[in-house]
Amino acid sequence: MEEIPGHSQKPARRLFVFALLLLLAFLAGAAAFWLLQLSDTQEMGISVIRIEGTIMTGTGHGGGYTGSEYAGRAIRDAADDPLVKAIVLRVNSPGGTPAAAQEIIRDIRYAMEKKPVVVSMGDIATSAAYAISAPADRIYANPDTITGGIGTSWTFIDISDWLAENNISVEVITSGSRKDMGYGYRPLSPEEREYAGMIVNESNEGILSGILAARPVNRSIIEDARVFRGQDALEAGLVDELGNLNDAIEGARKLAAGWKP
Repeated sequence: MEEIPGHSQKPARRLFVFALLLLLAFLAGAAAFWLLQLSDTQEMGISVIRIEGTIMTGTGHGGGYTGSEYAGRAIRDAADDPLVKAIVLRVNSPGGTPAAAQEIIRDIRYAMEKKPVVVSMGDIATSAAYAISAPADRIYANPDTITGGIGTSWTFIDISDWLAENNISVEVITSGSRKDMGYGYRPLSPEEREYAGMIVNESNEGILSGILAARPVNRSIIEDARVFRGQDALEAGLVDELGNLNDAIEGARKLAAGWKP
């Protein structure tokens, strides 16, 4: 039988067109997914990183906590991303441990060498949460954001009276006289109370020094660890502008436009 010219090529051509359309559909879906993911963390080159809940060391995130390693990795990734022109930290936290704040501050300073870092405060940004905010190029807060509360504390619980009332005795063998300091079965001795105060004050001094080096704040109004409304924090120099997350993003974009590393 004589073969009709071009007839055998049609199925192959149809298969090629089908494969091409399938590839284009896949690429379109992938692009849509990527843009959707990008919209959660970036606004036109602005990376928004959320620090919410109690700040602690570690990799955890969620459930009322943010780990310093989680936050630090997100900050450094954004700092190293050439598509990111500025970083906005959305901070909504009552604070956390001094060590966790110190770790995050190191990562923020790393990022600030490469691009602007702006903070947007939510409901609350006190204590360690303010400490990590202080180095930023610009801080935004709402008029009723609660911030400040800068200080360090160490809580001891004494249940020795309850133990005595219930005829419960506790005996502990220690390798040093202060090894069981703070265990609730006995009160602190005067020497231990003095020692605990020294640790708290030294930690607090480190936090205050870092904040005062970064912000034009009068020490006398923050060293008693008072909290401020956002409006009052603006007047005290703790924040730079009143505004929400969108205002902070726009401010970061303007900083990025004139940024010279």
